[in-house]
Amino acid sequence: MEDKLSIKVNVAERYYPLKIDRSDEEKIRRAAKMINDRVLQYKQRYTDKDTQDFLAMASLQFVIRMLDREEKMDVNPVLEGLSDLERDLDDFIERKIGSFK
Repeated sequence: MEDKLSIKVNVAERYYPLKIDRSDEEKIRRAAKMINDRVLQYKQRYTDKDTQDFLAMASLQFVIRMLDREEKMDVNPVLEGLSDLERDLDDFIERKIGSFK
């Protein structure tokens, strides 16, 4: 059984109907609030722009933050370092075993 919920989310003074998992409602409403708060900050700071500009600026800022976090969470350099270390250890062990023969 699907546990879906129909909601309307306000983003920059426009309402968007969404059908979501109930478990996602709080996250979606929190995201909309974050966007609206950022748009409001831009509106107060820049009076010569329109809402589309504020949405674009907010989107850019949030995506930059997301990309920064993704880079910090990237484990590939760690895995590559571990692979190098494993090869070095294998070579060392082979040399030691070879010296006992």
